Amino acid sequence: MIRTLLICAVLWLPLGAVAQPVEMQGPAPSGAISITDDGATDLAILNRISGILAQLPELDELSATVDAGIVTLRGEVAEQPAVDRLKAMVARMEGVVAIKDFVRLSTDLATRLDSVRERFQARLTRMIAGLPFLVMGLAVGALIVLGGGWLSRREGILSRVAPNPFIAGFLAQAIRLVAWIVALVVALDLMGARALLGTLLGAAGIFGLSLSFAARDTIEGVVATMLLSLRQPFNPNDLIEVNGLRGRVIRLTSRGTTLLTLDGNHIRIPNQIIYKAVLTNYTRNPERRFMVDMAIDPGADLGPARDLVLRSLQDMSFVLDRPEPVAWLDAQGPEHVVIKAGGWVSQDGTDFDLARGEAFRLLRHALDAEGYLPPEPVHRIRLEQPEAEAAVPRRPVSPADHRLTDPAPDAAFAAMVERERVPDGRDLLTPGAR
Repeated sequence: MIRTLLICAVLWLPLGAVAQPVEMQGPAPSGAISITDDGATDLAILNRISGILAQLPELDELSATVDAGIVTLRGEVAEQPAVDRLKAMVARMEGVVAIKDFVRLSTDLATRLDSVRERFQARLTRMIAGLPFLVMGLAVGALIVLGGGWLSRREGILSRVAPNPFIAGFLAQAIRLVAWIVALVVALDLMGARALLGTLLGAAGIFGLSLSFAARDTIEGVVATMLLSLRQPFNPNDLIEVNGLRGRVIRLTSRGTTLLTLDGNHIRIPNQIIYKAVLTNYTRNPERRFMVDMAIDPGADLGPARDLVLRSLQDMSFVLDRPEPVAWLDAQGPEHVVIKAGGWVSQDGTDFDLARGEAFRLLRHALDAEGYLPPEPVHRIRLEQPEAEAAVPRRPVSPADHRLTDPAPDAAFAAMVERERVPDGRDLLTPGAR
């Protein structure tokens, strides 16, 4: 008996809780409350609510009463959202003071199933009605994607627009990506899924922002490669120096620039480093000036020594007449004086380092022949007064001292650079581009 009473109490509690009046969860009635009790106003409100209930099949089990502007709703419904919509409409009526909600959710299984069936049928009807737009959206999107793919495979068109294979490949990828985005936007717009389109675009923006932070180095490398391939700051076989690394340019790829050092080693420098670093291109300007330092005794006649160096530079066949060679004195200390000599050479047919070395040899020979010897780095201590010193004998001049060494570029090294530049489809440099 006690167990039966407990079961009945447990079953009665939810029903009792539902039967209690619940304050409206929707918008409250707005406007000032009238101080007069007008029965005509209550009747007008009731007629309006009754007309609304008659037009909504899902609310045909509800009833309403109005007293002093307070609306009381009673009955059963299959879904709570229907009641919420009704209360929102009642709250907008003029003269409504408050709303009492005694509406219960129906526990009848058949009623619930009918509600689900009606919702399913409505959605199925909308889907069937939207099938033509769905098919049209998919067809238009597919045509846009196919058109973008066809255009991205037109190598002839891309080669006329892009200066090198990297830009052409990047442009092809950009065309395909833009085609997919345009196809998605057009297809969703034709299908009427604008809300989904806004969600996808927002998610794509967040994903792109996150990707830009995560792959910052990779994106920086791609941008640097693109700018280097467009500007072409060096050509194949150019002698460049980047961050203290010097060598001949072999190729520029999407990952880095490969150099062949003058001693035959390969160096690959990332493109973002080359783009941001100070780059020296020794080959871009064919005329280049070399400098050599010639040390002589400070007791010598410095003016004729300087003139001798200048005449010797002018007599060298590989030194250009314009710009003219120069020579000046630089005091390095009481032990010796340095004559700084500089001459311009054309790197088209002349190796710069060989020319500088040959100029030093010829200048040293000319100074030695005229008695301008380098100072002795030896200190002598004499304990007694020496006798008259004999004249310092001059070194005998050999015929080999007058032979001019050919400062032409190293043909073997040039052949090595050309051998390394075997076309493999990855080089982004355009020979001869400036």
